[in-house]
Amino acid sequence: MQTVGAQWLLVGHDASLVTLVQTASSLPVVLLALPSGVLADRYDRRKVLLAAQFALLAVSTALTVLAFQDALTPVPLLGLTFLLGCGTALMGPAWQAVQPELVEREQLGQAAALGAVNMNLARAVGPALGGAVVAAAGAGWVFAFNSLSFLGIAGVLLWWRRPPGPRPVAPDEGLLAAVQAGRRYVWHAPGVRRVLLRTALFVPGGAALWSLLPLVASRSLGLGSGGYGLLLGVVGVGAVGGAFALPLIRHRLDANGMLAAGAVVFAATLTVLATTRLPWLAAVALLPAGTAWIAVLSTLNSAVQQRLPGWVRGRGLAVYLVVFQGGQALTAPVWGLLADGLGLTASLLIGAAVLVAGALSVRRRPLHAADDADPSPSDHWPAPPLVFEPGPADGPVLVSVVYRVGPGHRAAFVDRMRHVARSRRRTGALTWGLYQDGTNPDRFVENYVVASWAEHLAQHHIRLTAHDRRFEEQARALLLDGTTPEVTHAFDAGAGVLVAGRPTVEGTAQGERTTP
Repeated sequence: MQTVGAQWLLVGHDASLVTLVQTASSLPVVLLALPSGVLADRYDRRKVLLAAQFALLAVSTALTVLAFQDALTPVPLLGLTFLLGCGTALMGPAWQAVQPELVEREQLGQAAALGAVNMNLARAVGPALGGAVVAAAGAGWVFAFNSLSFLGIAGVLLWWRRPPGPRPVAPDEGLLAAVQAGRRYVWHAPGVRRVLLRTALFVPGGAALWSLLPLVASRSLGLGSGGYGLLLGVVGVGAVGGAFALPLIRHRLDANGMLAAGAVVFAATLTVLATTRLPWLAAVALLPAGTAWIAVLSTLNSAVQQRLPGWVRGRGLAVYLVVFQGGQALTAPVWGLLADGLGLTASLLIGAAVLVAGALSVRRRPLHAADDADPSPSDHWPAPPLVFEPGPADGPVLVSVVYRVGPGHRAAFVDRMRHVARSRRRTGALTWGLYQDGTNPDRFVENYVVASWAEHLAQHHIRLTAHDRRFEEQARALLLDGTTPEVTHAFDAGAGVLVAGRPTVEGTAQGERTTP
């Protein structure tokens, strides 16, 4: 209803101004999602969500008051829409990150679909109702109903209690360090990166539908606000029906097939909208688009959820939301400019071509299989027995691990250690290297540097997963019989780390050795 009210108030202006509603809603996610992800990982997610709801309530109330006073010119309308987007950015990572606390991992796919059903039920009912309310009473009442909705969500959050049990405790790090830790994890997690790539290849073409549909309704089909709301409602009906059909579809198509088919269906819908002037035909084309939208959305959402461990889930989902919402925010004005310059028909056909190109790329760049991804925590490293107690901020810390590998397994060992390298980097290593001893070819030395002792302890007790443990075990299976890795932790001698209450001697390294 909010989208219908805001966009319809701008329909009489340039196409680029209408599409800025999508930008104003989505751009804050690009700017604020990562800091919001840090909040979701470091603080109680329920409290973060409650704070977001009350902030959204305040902004939507201001929007309602201005609408009733006929003071909503494009500038305050877009400005307040931007502030609503800021509240959504604060809410998004925490909202996504609590899903694994509500259902088991095996149910995440259907949970994502259920969440999309909720969204698309609103998309089915809200726009049609919103269009009718705008036509009958004005946009102010639409914004008033939106304000009340935040009270309902806040009530559910006040009623819900997070399940008991241990939760990851983040190291004492600043905002920038926490953002960097999230970025580092995503960059060195190939499965997550591939989900982001598939998202980036789908969203720009998909955004053409949401950005240009109000113009299709008013210019091509000659519909009013009620007709536009009904078109959005048809998309929502298709999405709800698609959610119930998803289990059957998944029996026939894997995740990559779902992404390719969804893009093709969306492209076909844009093609029909570009060429028809018949409202009923446009509605028929929008019905399968709703099904395709929920299929793609649930596939991408569950794929990223299944690959993120709890300690970084908020930040990882924030990056996903940046790609998803950022793609919409950045491409929405582009579609508006294309519509003003090339015409509505040409813009819709270009969007269809972009989607077809994305569908064809699935074969070359598919999602990685999620069956072997296990992000459950694994506290399998022993506590390092130091002869002194470093402070949390002491560092950098050089960790060295010595392995002894037989001649027949050296190449395989090096290959398996590439997976270990990614594990070290995504859990905190700033640099990593594997070296072979020039005097003893059976001896390999792994070195990596962590920024601080607190970061390394987080590796020990918070950040490692069962997935990381499997990579280590696969590499260590190739060691010489009777040998185990030897680990040392060394500290920067020039940083003044204390040993037995005294500074270390300048120019010497302090460390320890243990066998895990």
